[in-house]
Amino acid sequence: MTNMNEEEKNESDGAPMDIEEQLVCRTHEEMKEAGNKHYSEQNYKEAISCYTQAINLCPTCAAYYGNRSACYMMLNKYADALNDARESIKLDPNFVKGFMREGKCHLSLGDPSSAMRAYNRVLQLEPKNQAAKKELHLAESLQKFEATLDADCEKMDFRKALFCVEQCLQLAGPSMKYKIRKAELLTFLGRYQESQEIANDVLQRDGMNADALFVRGMCLYYQDNIDKAFSHFQQVLRLAPDHQKARETYRKAKQLIAKKEEGNKVFRAGNFEEAYKIYTEALEIDPNNKFTNSKLYCNRATVCTKIGKNEQSVEDCTKAIELDDTYLKAYMRRAKSYMDMEQYEEAVRDYEKILQLDKTRENKRLLQEAKLELKKSKRKDYYKILGVSKTATDDEIKKAYRKRALSHHPDRHSHDTVEVQKEEEMKFKEVGEAYSVLSDQKKRTRYDQGHDMEDLDGFGGGGFNNIDPNLIFQSFFGGGGGGHHFNFGGGGGGSGGFPGGFSFQFG
Repeated sequence: MTNMNEEEKNESDGAPMDIEEQLVCRTHEEMKEAGNKHYSEQNYKEAISCYTQAINLCPTCAAYYGNRSACYMMLNKYADALNDARESIKLDPNFVKGFMREGKCHLSLGDPSSAMRAYNRVLQLEPKNQAAKKELHLAESLQKFEATLDADCEKMDFRKALFCVEQCLQLAGPSMKYKIRKAELLTFLGRYQESQEIANDVLQRDGMNADALFVRGMCLYYQDNIDKAFSHFQQVLRLAPDHQKARETYRKAKQLIAKKEEGNKVFRAGNFEEAYKIYTEALEIDPNNKFTNSKLYCNRATVCTKIGKNEQSVEDCTKAIELDDTYLKAYMRRAKSYMDMEQYEEAVRDYEKILQLDKTRENKRLLQEAKLELKKSKRKDYYKILGVSKTATDDEIKKAYRKRALSHHPDRHSHDTVEVQKEEEMKFKEVGEAYSVLSDQKKRTRYDQGHDMEDLDGFGGGGFNNIDPNLIFQSFFGGGGGGHHFNFGGGGGGSGGFPGGFSFQFG
């Protein structure tokens, strides 16, 4: 016994260990060696079992905790690994491997500040430790990306935030924290399937993970699956009553649905101004809920058409489509508003999109009507020239012609400049064309149907190039009346350069 190894001595008093203590020592050493063998063969669960037995036999050995920590890390159980790493450095404050593993666990758990403290401790113990320097640099980079990530989320710039979280995942490895954050960002970007896949992957590993359940609830909520979403939020709050995100989102969701239903009820009652106000309030509740907000914008657009705000109706429909580019109802509402505003090119584009989304006979008819109105809009608008509506009566057309013809007659502008005279002569001719078509029921019908101007005069050929507006004027007024004196002469070249000249005086 005089050659007893130093490790076989009692470290408390230096006395030789008895036989029982020697057997125990050999047993925990054997369990450690067995654990090492399993670790080298990548049998990490078996290695953990062996290291656990070694710890139970010798709970003061820092290396055993360090070895078990390494196994947990290989199984991506970083919370368990961190506990063992901390225990190892508590037992041995100079245990470099323990600090290295602590730093790695903090990185993987998304805590770069704590990781930096662990690596700095390693460099205090071993200033030339290159691995610690490299890991410290990773931790510093991770901290910077995380700060940018938080700032981008605060600004709701989710695309930039997604880039940052991808960088964090590259630096931290398969971090559950950053996986969950990525899933949240994908939800805000409307990429629900990708988000749910990440959440489901996390839940396969940890079926009680409140954060993953919350993400899945958000996906359901943003896809308007309200009942299932509420069930998920309630489950999250049962698992983690202080889960702030779940509590806040659940509150917003209930408030948003209630406000939307309130607006619908008021709209159905015909109180359009109040409905507009309620829909506006609803849109301020949760800017991230694209699906519901798209409906709210479309609802408010419908209200706008009821209160004569066609331009804002178009704006709201456009916002609805930006949030959901397959929202057929929003395209229909916008196309109708464009038609009402006589913006036919825009209406045609929308009806073409509508027909792509829903190939029905009715949608095809609407597109044809819009194209016809577009074609008609490119001709001279005789209704606008006379200043009457498309439903004007014969009397209204006659009164409008009388007023416009007298206003633009060349004799009234004989003392104006040559440029003004030419402009008024052209307007006088257009007024005559307009009256010639709109005062003839057959021509007016064909004009309204979209036939070209050249086909209206006698229903084929001739056009209006040879129309003498002076003859129309003479035929209409029949020699005078209405406070005017008309003297239609037969010679001398006439007034305004028209053949068969005439003159008149305005009373």
